[in-house]
Amino acid sequence: MNTGTVKFFNESKGFGFIVDDNSNKEIFVHVSGLSQPVRENDKVTFDTQEGKKGLNAVNVRLA
Repeated sequence: MNTGTVKFFNESKGFGFIVDDNSNKEIFVHVSGLSQPVRENDKVTFDTQEGKKGLNAVNVRLA
């Protein structure tokens, strides 16, 4: 399980990015990968899964 901070999330479009605490990389997150609603600057835990364009955050929960 990874930890990070929500850098950006657009509720109307249903996607955003999480900055991973360990690697400082931005990971794409789609609304379908959320376990609960998130907002910018929320601390979260998440798993990653390979998507069409790279890693996607899944099972995203507030930390």
